[in-house]
Amino acid sequence: MARAKEHYVNNAEFTQAVHEYVLRCREAEEAGEDYPKVTNYIGTCFYKIANGLSFTRKFIRRTYKEELVMDAVEDCLRRIKNYNIDASTRTGKPNAFAYFTQISYYSFLRTIEKHNRELRKQLKFIEKTAMELDANPDVGDSAVVLKYLDDIRSPWGETGNTEKKTAPAKPQKLEKFLDEE
Repeated sequence: MARAKEHYVNNAEFTQAVHEYVLRCREAEEAGEDYPKVTNYIGTCFYKIANGLSFTRKFIRRTYKEELVMDAVEDCLRRIKNYNIDASTRTGKPNAFAYFTQISYYSFLRTIEKHNRELRKQLKFIEKTAMELDANPDVGDSAVVLKYLDDIRSPWGETGNTEKKTAPAKPQKLEKFLDEE
């Protein structure tokens, strides 16, 4: 017997379960009641979708994959009520799997951007500390630290020059007219 795939989600069953849940949510909303709990099957599918997506080449080497997956599951749970059961794809069938995969993908991007912002703050702090240490003659050369920081920043296209670059001012409408003559 073939081994079941670990991250496999049956699209038809998953879409049917989401469809039923959204209908129950609509009924609860009309009755003024609290939303029903998401079923274990739907929650497991969210986890499998996010976990499977974390193994794509864009996300495989992240050290915080668990956080990526759990943020994606949280986003899926938050947005399940927004799923449009009347929408269909080119095949004419609704596709909950694609909808929640997109939600997970963009959740991954937001989490990565959040981590990059934190890393930039840490690097800025290290750079500031290195500059302060450079003023102290008892401490070694801070140029080594600054070179290291430049190497870390290279994926973002940033270097140690933290001075803000100003773009040349764009000519206004009247200036464009005067320049043409």
